[in-house]
Amino acid sequence: MIYIIKFVYSFVLPPGLFVVLLLGLTVWLWRSRRRPALVLLGVTLLLYLSMTPLIGDLLIGSLERQYDQPKKPAGDVIVVLGGGASSGTPDIDGEGNLYGSAANRLLTAVRLYRQTGRPILFSGGQVFADSGNEADIAKRQLIALGVPESDILTENQSLNTEQNAVNTAALMKAKGLSRPVLVTSGFHMPRAMVLFKNAGLSPLAYPTDYAASRGGSLYPAKFSPSPGAVNNTGTALKEYLGLLAAHF
Repeated sequence: MIYIIKFVYSFVLPPGLFVVLLLGLTVWLWRSRRRPALVLLGVTLLLYLSMTPLIGDLLIGSLERQYDQPKKPAGDVIVVLGGGASSGTPDIDGEGNLYGSAANRLLTAVRLYRQTGRPILFSGGQVFADSGNEADIAKRQLIALGVPESDILTENQSLNTEQNAVNTAALMKAKGLSRPVLVTSGFHMPRAMVLFKNAGLSPLAYPTDYAASRGGSLYPAKFSPSPGAVNNTGTALKEYLGLLAAHF
């Protein structure tokens, strides 16, 4: 019963509610203007599919499967890319928090640090006027997690992945480092690898923060519209567009 209720709710609340409203408009148009009704029906179907976990997982999963985690990562520095941060929000030892993806990347970097002993370089600045400075927040949290300050490098000026790559390359060169283990979300890794190679680096990919399960199965919830699925679809399309741009 609980799954039936969840399925019904997915069409009562946004974004599924918009599909219901568009279908209602399509039915109303069908009585007098069938050609516009068919166009609207097609648009509604595409919109509905983009809202489902089935399509969202397929799109974002196709990015996440392009790189696997190496069992024994070899490099001289662990490079972590930011993914957004809030400012003024309470934390245990200060203010400002990394968003979920960035926090997952940071956690992976700490675990790699304990495994390899390599220094951590966190790259990410303050993207918007009301967002937090990612590298500065990450440094505070790394120290709180037990990483010595002497093993932390920060690059706090970058506003996008291209700047992450260029600024990281410059900082690594200044510190005599040349073999980065690149840590970022699985969906972000393909574009990040291209841009870091464009910046003259030869990174070893270490993807983390996966959004789509592997070896999944079909069940009704896969066809239920959800905000999370919309986010996955939008994120995947953005990454593919970014990949296209990175090759030019």
